[in-house]
Amino acid sequence: MKTFNKFNCIVALTVVLGACSVDNKLEIEVYETSADGNKLKAVTAFEGEGVASQLKLLPEQNFQTITGFGGSFTEASAYLLNQLSKENRKKIIDAYFGNEGARYSLTRTHMNSCDFSVSNYSYAPVEGDTELKHFSIEEDRDDIIPFIKEAMATSKDGFKILASPWTAPPWMKDNNDWRGGKLLPEYYDTWALFFSKYLDAYKLEGIDIWGFTVENEPLGNNNNWESMHYSPQEMTDFVKHHLGPKLEADDHDVKILGYDQNRGEELEEWVKVMFQDEASSKYFDGTAIHWYASTYDWFPESLQFAHNAAPTKHLIQSEACVDAEVPKWKDDQWYWSKEATDWGWDWAPEHEKHLHPKYAPVYRYARDIIGCLNNWVDGWIDWNMVLDTQGGPNWFKNWCVAPVIVDPEKDEVYFTPIYHTLAHFSKFIRPRAVRIGFENSDHSLMATAAKNPDGSIVVVLLNQDTKAKNFELIMGERTQHISISAQAIQTVVVKKPTNTN
Repeated sequence: MKTFNKFNCIVALTVVLGACSVDNKLEIEVYETSADGNKLKAVTAFEGEGVASQLKLLPEQNFQTITGFGGSFTEASAYLLNQLSKENRKKIIDAYFGNEGARYSLTRTHMNSCDFSVSNYSYAPVEGDTELKHFSIEEDRDDIIPFIKEAMATSKDGFKILASPWTAPPWMKDNNDWRGGKLLPEYYDTWALFFSKYLDAYKLEGIDIWGFTVENEPLGNNNNWESMHYSPQEMTDFVKHHLGPKLEADDHDVKILGYDQNRGEELEEWVKVMFQDEASSKYFDGTAIHWYASTYDWFPESLQFAHNAAPTKHLIQSEACVDAEVPKWKDDQWYWSKEATDWGWDWAPEHEKHLHPKYAPVYRYARDIIGCLNNWVDGWIDWNMVLDTQGGPNWFKNWCVAPVIVDPEKDEVYFTPIYHTLAHFSKFIRPRAVRIGFENSDHSLMATAAKNPDGSIVVVLLNQDTKAKNFELIMGERTQHISISAQAIQTVVVKKPTNTN
């Protein structure tokens, strides 16, 4: 069988491998992204060298139902899209939300400003306005709202939006500052009203908000940018006595996710309080988490702990990015190389430095998503969808990397390998898919699998080795020999058989 040319990047086409008349062959489509240059390329032939391992699918073993995958509508991304030509703006939105693109199904946005805003702002700027008579989302009308509406018009299946505040307006806080401090108790009801008014205002724009996180990073960020602190008990009490009852009274059908910071010991401490009894957990629909505690560890123990604390609730990864880095422009190999550093490389406490070694961005993304899915996470959201060549705009100059980088002055767009990495999951594992079990004889080949609502089964694999790998994909009595290139991500779509064993 003739092998494919790894450097011949073509538009992914549907390819059926294995004759349908042969009962023991799986009918599959295979797409690959690799360090050699494949970008979601349809694979039509496989190399057969080396001993093949076995990957046995167990569709009768069912785990969590998938909510979705996607990225975030930030002011920074929307501001940059406004500077591009109509053609490039459409190209990016199509790539994220179009049926031929990544088909994002779960997204996030910020309420009030965040570090990836052009400036500090609040929808409730008037001090002492406890009834929020001057509440206004005017700040979002030129950028975030048009971005969301164009995405909605582009998306065939639609997508969910999770909204998060970085801080209440300074006048509601004990330090009267955008950064740090706590919400004053006398403004708890006003702050709960803020969430309700936000839902109403966006509804009037034709935009439904699916869920909230109560506070982005409630443990704080060293007062670098917009933030507000809660203890686990303070957040639980706010939701239990103020936010939950207010949204219920105003007849809002919206999810509330608690915590919204890093995995690890802190996550375990928060879910203990959030879900300690029925009264405390009543208004929490789940937990939101971030990945910044390590560049390689997805903390399976704490994810399992969080799931066991609330097995019927959501566990959603709400933010991740290559942080503390200026993007590499049109240099695909850098994203496959173990040269990236994160905030912890320079600033983590000495006893935590081992958690923050250099890493390859593509591997970090693929490892984390696979690790999260295999440990009960049902949604995974990237941070900014679009940034510039500096890694901004960001009013605090907290430079980061996005899957799509643009040069607005030259009207140029660069789809980094991170974009294709995310698409291996978001494009093929659809909302309401159910993660299924599998047995993998090659533990160096990372894998996860899910069954879509249409009956197809999706397997996503990561090969970090410098050599290609061969494996037999097995489901019941049916098999298919497959090879995955060196340093590659691969998505295998197993078509629903016309008859089953």
